[in-house]
Amino acid sequence: MRKNFGAKPICYPQPVFILAAYDENDVPNAMNAAWGGISDDKEISFCISADHKTTRDILARKAFTVSMADAAHVVECDYVGVVSGNDVPDKLARCGFHTTKSDFVDAPLIDELAMALECRLTSYDPQTCRLVGEIVNVCADESVLTGGKIDPAKLRPITFDPVNNDYLVLGEKVGNAFGDGLKLR
Repeated sequence: MRKNFGAKPICYPQPVFILAAYDENDVPNAMNAAWGGISDDKEISFCISADHKTTRDILARKAFTVSMADAAHVVECDYVGVVSGNDVPDKLARCGFHTTKSDFVDAPLIDELAMALECRLTSYDPQTCRLVGEIVNVCADESVLTGGKIDPAKLRPITFDPVNNDYLVLGEKVGNAFGDGLKLR
């Protein structure tokens, strides 16, 4: 028997993304966003409201980065989601994050978060709150690479559990994509 929960934003996994942008004074700002994902080959989309300072910064600079929140930085990643840049303009510094300017877009990379997508703003619809970015580059610190590839076991990305308000770490391999299903051919 199944239990019905009604129409709710419940989906597993919900990656925890940290969106970062510069403001008009070149001060880096970031926010935690769980409602997003890849929407085309070189496109990522989010549902973020216009009243976020980060949204305004992205719209002004036409660029942003998307870092993968990880298990080693749960406290910091949660902090940038529960504290508004409208109220705490130096929230990245307060949580101990440092930034480096992207070589590809006019946006900051968060040094402590090992993987990021560097994006150009494609569109934003204030009515639906849908923000779309073109992925210009993906970068990862060598500390999370194995054989030159991103290793999820080293990255330890986290996901948001919207039912229990928990962060869960990802990383256990359970199969081989584009291979295991061939057994049923």
